[in-house]
Amino acid sequence: MMLSWNQLILLSFIGCLGGELLLQGPVFVREPSNSIFPVGSEDKKVTLNCEARGNPSPHYRWQLNGSDINLSMEYRYKLNGGNLVVINPNRNWDTGSYQCFATNSLGTIVSREAKLQFAYLENFKTKMRSTVSVREGQGVVLLCGPPPHSGELSYAWIFNEYPSFVEEDSRRFVSQETGHLYIAKVEPSDVGNYTCVVTSTVTDTRVLGSPTPLVLRSDGVMGEYEPKIEVQFPETLPAAKGSTVKLECFALGNPVPQINWRRSDGLPFSSKIKLRKFNGVLEIPNFQQEDAGSYECIAENSRGKNVARGRLTYYAKPHWVQLIKDVEIAVEDNLYWECRASGKPKPSYRWLKNGEALVLEERIQIENGALTISNLNVTDSGMFQCVAENKHGVVYSSAELKVVASAPDFSKTPMKKLIQVQVGSVVSLECKPRASPRALSSWKKGDVIVQENERISFLKDGALKIANVTKADVGTYTCIAENQFGKANGTTYLVVTEPTRITLAPSNMDVSVGESVILPCQVQHDPLLDIMFTWYFNGALTDFKKDGSHFEKVGGSSSGDLMIRNIQLKHSGKYVCMVQTGVDSVSSAADLIVRGSPGPPENVKVDEITDTTAQLSWKEGTDNRSPVISYSVQARTPFSVGWQTATTVPEVPPSEVSGGGGSRSELVITWDPVPEELQNGEGFGYVVAFRPLGVTNWIQTVVTSPDTPRYVFRNETIMPFSLYEVKVGVYNNKGEGPFSPVTTVFSAEEEPTIAPSQVSANSLSSSEIEVSWNAVPWKLSNGHLLGYEVRYWNNGGEEESSSKVKVTGNETSARLRGLKSNVAYYTAVRAYNSAGTGPFSDTVNATTKKTPPSQPPGNVVWNATDTRVLLNWEQVKAMENESEVTGYKVFYRTSSQNNVQVLNTNKTSAELLLPIMEDYIIEVKATTDGGDGTSSEQIRIPRITNMDARGSTSAISNVHSVSSYIPMVLFFIVNVLW
Repeated sequence: MMLSWNQLILLSFIGCLGGELLLQGPVFVREPSNSIFPVGSEDKKVTLNCEARGNPSPHYRWQLNGSDINLSMEYRYKLNGGNLVVINPNRNWDTGSYQCFATNSLGTIVSREAKLQFAYLENFKTKMRSTVSVREGQGVVLLCGPPPHSGELSYAWIFNEYPSFVEEDSRRFVSQETGHLYIAKVEPSDVGNYTCVVTSTVTDTRVLGSPTPLVLRSDGVMGEYEPKIEVQFPETLPAAKGSTVKLECFALGNPVPQINWRRSDGLPFSSKIKLRKFNGVLEIPNFQQEDAGSYECIAENSRGKNVARGRLTYYAKPHWVQLIKDVEIAVEDNLYWECRASGKPKPSYRWLKNGEALVLEERIQIENGALTISNLNVTDSGMFQCVAENKHGVVYSSAELKVVASAPDFSKTPMKKLIQVQVGSVVSLECKPRASPRALSSWKKGDVIVQENERISFLKDGALKIANVTKADVGTYTCIAENQFGKANGTTYLVVTEPTRITLAPSNMDVSVGESVILPCQVQHDPLLDIMFTWYFNGALTDFKKDGSHFEKVGGSSSGDLMIRNIQLKHSGKYVCMVQTGVDSVSSAADLIVRGSPGPPENVKVDEITDTTAQLSWKEGTDNRSPVISYSVQARTPFSVGWQTATTVPEVPPSEVSGGGGSRSELVITWDPVPEELQNGEGFGYVVAFRPLGVTNWIQTVVTSPDTPRYVFRNETIMPFSLYEVKVGVYNNKGEGPFSPVTTVFSAEEEPTIAPSQVSANSLSSSEIEVSWNAVPWKLSNGHLLGYEVRYWNNGGEEESSSKVKVTGNETSARLRGLKSNVAYYTAVRAYNSAGTGPFSDTVNATTKKTPPSQPPGNVVWNATDTRVLLNWEQVKAMENESEVTGYKVFYRTSSQNNVQVLNTNKTSAELLLPIMEDYIIEVKATTDGGDGTSSEQIRIPRITNMDARGSTSAISNVHSVSSYIPMVLFFIVNVLW
């Protein structure tokens, strides 16, 4: 695209401003909103707000009903910043829709529409109202007829004299829609004068109509009659999202009708719905789409009922789902700008540029609210607005489109001066100058142009990628970036080093307290690189100054060995050697286990002393990572010399502590009971301790029977298949003994809660049905699914007496065998695990096939030539209670082998190629859907010794059905061959 000098100068100027002044198109801070001006107000002006920020500062103009306002008419209008002040507003001239336009050098935006309305309430005409004469018990409606007005009104009625107002109840109702007074059933106390009071909720002015006299007729009392609904809501009433909807309903009748409400679809009212004024008003606050629908008002008394119906329809003004944002884009690029709004009905879209409707052309298109502009040029720059609207409202989204054109420039995004990489690695040399449109890049190494090859490639963003870097790649690289407005260069120097390798790494060690060890950490590294060794102990950086009495770094320049002197128990843990250069880092870790003498036993007690024995008990002390093998008990008396080793009888904890399984919400713990000879006294029992994995406190319980091998803890809070730590200790009348080592067990699983789906049953034969299903969803965190249970029964049996088969693992089918023929069987499937069974699936059924024919194929005829045997037999006809014949099977084998081969045919003949020098044994069976029928008698075909003999002498090479018989052979009818 070619640009004029003026355009280029403008672009250069904008670029300077962009760098120093940060130009910005106008953005609204405040927009005008709808206003209602009370006629007769002491305030003699109306202010419509409008404020926008931008650089340069915006200036403003206004429109009324689509026409520009003449702001030079200072006696009528004043511009205060961007705010429009209307002086001495007049409802004849100033009513309408106002819009504010904010403009600076980058473009114009237009505000949303704001309506200015005038509220007023004139006086009633001074005209006497006619007397209303009714019978006692009759219903009556007194009309209000408000005077000319604008703005929302409220209504009340005075009875006889002010301030005696009509009190509304189930018999009297004032409609805030019409202003009329409704009396369902007139009583003598209602006789008097009624005056309608109309109040403007905007201006707070009140006017009174002329009194309406109500008198009783003298020709009798009105009899009872069914309700007549006089106040009802429209058949269709649109309601805005979030608004408060009020539906009125009132009926005349004798007796006074009772008013009730309901939804026509039978759904219950939500809790937010309120009934007011003795059920005469249904109020729905915060109206939402689910509140839309048909509503019914039911008026009922002892004489009958009447129903009024109406439909509330939902609508929503447009509101933004996706706003447009400022875009800076290069010339000749393409723009795709999308805005999306929701609303009901669905909003339509239009676009504005600088406050005017966007002119569409071949390269500028709008589709589904999205704006596309192809082959951008600088004249496309400006302020754009997406407008979404439906019949209930309009919303605006504004953003700036800045189309830029500039030569490449590295000043804001300079290339790295130095890049260090390892031999064999992959490196990308970035080249990202600011340029519009995007610059094309080429590369030089020194003065030589870089060409692409199997290791070197140019990336789409202009970068140079070098794979499997070698020492030969060292040097200065220059990126030349160019577009139609100019070009620029950037350079970087590539340094290639050898990778750092640990040649002698620390290894796991097991030492005792007091020893000194060296953890080696020696490396091979590139001499161009500085190297640094650091050590971490259990994740924390080692402080050699603070811990200098134990830790010391030893070795040469390529060694970071760690010496630990006089090792203590606290030095157990993980040691990590970290080696860092300016290019890479490597590390190696080792575990150091420090073992020490066991700590002293705790809580040593002497529980009982006899003439010759003493009962001792204690708790285990710390083992310092070296399991306690035994305890030595020493004693002394005033007569002994020093401490003497005492003879002891240990009290042992249970062994084989384990558990798992059980029913839902159970934790099952098992152990091998302690033999009686090791119980050391009366009152022996077990202390069972357990806790969820990760919890500090133990839960303990006592099992008093010494022979009990298990304990079951039941609690609804136990999560299925959760890990618990458990241990089992012992006690007797003398006190508590030791606990077993801590082990982990799972709580009981939760039985399956979902039934298998897609269950189907398919009859395979007269005695078999295959049932298949889809596996139930299962997570390993729920435990182990053991399999499925298939329950089945026939139509003559009861479901409670059904049979069952089980399949294990992930099998999703099962065969039911040994069934009765031609009988309908019903079946259902459920999953099971160690906690129990889940729910059954829906029941499906299948009917077994009829039994195969009992009649065998008869008159089997055979003839043998030198290479084949021809068979023929009579057709088998099934009886009515038998399955239809679908074909035949020919079973054949040599007399010396048990391996039977089978030929399937749908004819009553077959041809066998049997060139074997042995006898053959052959049977024929009919095949049906119900299985194979009865076999024919076995026939033996002797081996072939010459061309005229019947038989065969070679291996079977092929088998196929016979289509015709050779006429020049002899047939034999075989009855019994042996």
